[in-house]
Amino acid sequence: MPQCSRRSLARLLPALALALSAACASEGPPSTESKSGAQPAPQPKSAGVVNVYSHRHYETDKRLFTKFEQETGISVRVVKAGADALIERLVSEGASSPADLLITADAGRLVRADAKGLLQPVQSEILEQAVPENLRHPDGHWFGLTQRARVIVYNKERVQPSELSTYAALTEPAWKGRVLVRSSANMYNQSLLASMIAHDGEAASQAWAEGVVSNMARPPKGSDRDQMKAVAAGVGDVAIVNTYYVGLLVNSKVPEERAVGEQMGVFFPDQDGRGAHVNVSGAGVTRHAPNRDNAVQLLEFLVNEDSQATFAQANYEFPVRADVPAGSLLESWGDFKADALPLSNLGMHQETAVRVFDAAGWR
Repeated sequence: MPQCSRRSLARLLPALALALSAACASEGPPSTESKSGAQPAPQPKSAGVVNVYSHRHYETDKRLFTKFEQETGISVRVVKAGADALIERLVSEGASSPADLLITADAGRLVRADAKGLLQPVQSEILEQAVPENLRHPDGHWFGLTQRARVIVYNKERVQPSELSTYAALTEPAWKGRVLVRSSANMYNQSLLASMIAHDGEAASQAWAEGVVSNMARPPKGSDRDQMKAVAAGVGDVAIVNTYYVGLLVNSKVPEERAVGEQMGVFFPDQDGRGAHVNVSGAGVTRHAPNRDNAVQLLEFLVNEDSQATFAQANYEFPVRADVPAGSLLESWGDFKADALPLSNLGMHQETAVRVFDAAGWR
């Protein structure tokens, strides 16, 4: 071996250190976000990775993913986009898709993804014990993670809860020009109407849709939060919204939004009948998941008691687990009866719901 002088060695050491530093940096974990903020596609199969396509955009989810990583050593890589965009991406990627898990809001979207052959069956005693039968696919293609009830909110200064009873009662003449609700293009409304079709048939559901249209305070526009803001502003007196959005307003960092939330009373319809319509945020393992076992492990983690309590307390969503209490805000609204209709049935009536909305003039 050639001999090096101390002076030569001293000159070589800084260069060697720089080379080693660059090599180590190149072997580090890939960034989950570019400098421009764009999200790269998840990486392909790896023993320590689960690739998630998620429609949800909450800090709560990010916290839970971090905790999962710390407990398991499995890296969670997330691509966020709208539900329809993610479904179409899975279709276009086909068998080469790197996605392991699809997470989205509303069972209607999960039913749609499953109908396109994008999800696969999962058998898990943990999931089957934690998630009630009506909140999951009968063959394990998807599982509910959180619940949101679609309720009637009312302006506490202008409406007494004794005036409210059922969804159907909103079609009565007393509510002429007082009802606010978002567009029929919204999946939450489509699922609500699909549940009515499942229970009452198409004709009765069409009569309900027409009655609500005739009692609207204005043409549908905006989100559930926008409906509540309009109720607070006196545009209407009641609105059909998901409970989750009430929680967002009540706990908003914006004082004006908190003021709106505080004006809202929450009423659970149909308590003497089938109960209030409840939907879920849920997830399914993708058909071509390269890291299937990791995806199942993440699903199981998201339904454990701690994760369910986090969803309830920090994100204002009802747990799917019966043994986990709701957060303090949700409990302040009181106990309620939920419709026990299997949410997997919604897909059978989704197209009919869209047709009924169109025929009723609900835009």
